[in-house]
Amino acid sequence: MKTIGYASHSAKDDLVPFHFERRDLRENDVAIEILYSGVCHSDLHTIKGDWGEQPYPLIPGHEIIGRVLEVGPKVKKFKTGDNVGVGCMVDSCQTCDQCESGEEQYCRNGMTATYGSQDRISGETTQGGYSKHIVVREEFVVSVSDKLKLSHAAPILCAGITTYSPLKKWNIQKGSRVGVIGLGGLGHMGVKLAVAMGAEVTVISRSNKKEDSAKALGAKGILVSTDENAMQAAAGSFDFILDTVPVKHDFNTYTPLLDVDGTLVLVGQIGFMDEPLTVPLVMGRRRIAGSLIGGVAETQEVLDFCAEHDIHPVCEIIKMEEVNSAWDKLLNENPDHRYVIDMSTLSLN
Repeated sequence: MKTIGYASHSAKDDLVPFHFERRDLRENDVAIEILYSGVCHSDLHTIKGDWGEQPYPLIPGHEIIGRVLEVGPKVKKFKTGDNVGVGCMVDSCQTCDQCESGEEQYCRNGMTATYGSQDRISGETTQGGYSKHIVVREEFVVSVSDKLKLSHAAPILCAGITTYSPLKKWNIQKGSRVGVIGLGGLGHMGVKLAVAMGAEVTVISRSNKKEDSAKALGAKGILVSTDENAMQAAAGSFDFILDTVPVKHDFNTYTPLLDVDGTLVLVGQIGFMDEPLTVPLVMGRRRIAGSLIGGVAETQEVLDFCAEHDIHPVCEIIKMEEVNSAWDKLLNENPDHRYVIDMSTLSLN
């Protein structure tokens, strides 16, 4: 299938139009016309080489909402015209213990990412959702409820599942005291989801500039991390902290906020901890953990949860040609919403 997307040809280049071909349908494949593609901070990190050299030219995008164009002969769950989604993975071995338990993101043999990975059969580089079409095996396609607004559903495929999975894993419920560090694309979804689960939620930020936004999402307010008195007063007051900050930062600032047996879960920063953490962890039997997106079944679960609770990401819809500008803002301004590309603005010519 001949199609077009926006690709970068090196870590220093902007995204530009790129004509390429999607693979022919295999018997268990779903061909999708992409309607909306979310813009994730990890798209920027990956393309800019922050996480290592990439196989350029590369099209990013792993928050995909689309409509089924065609299905292979063995596809059972989807038909032409269905509204569907594709998230951060497009394949895994399907045979290891992690895949069999619905945790494909931890596949023992390595999951195949939506872009920048090698196709498990052909070996070609996978290309992401900043494009007009995509072909994905059935097992990695999810259904999108009619209750969800298609233009605002795409970020649920990454920002939604990335925050939902640890909230569920650590049993956040009514009465849980939850802190969310950062109120960007991930953070604002973490607030919405934790509030819907019944938790008392506080946003933790370096300033109170976004306090109105935090309260509008359902948080009780903002704890300013640069206010030493406020931070001391809040010591031991959280059962769980969701850390969505996408750059290197000092966890020692936040671990004293955890109560005994409290957990801080990293979903934003991917890197190494440079500072010693032993004292606040040992003295409070506190934990720092990590969490990587979620499995396909759990991704379907968060889509259904959002549909049931009328949860939509806060989105700014942009044209395809505006994506480089959006990346600049993402890097320099830390917006408290998600950019979503309207793929109808990308011509096939």
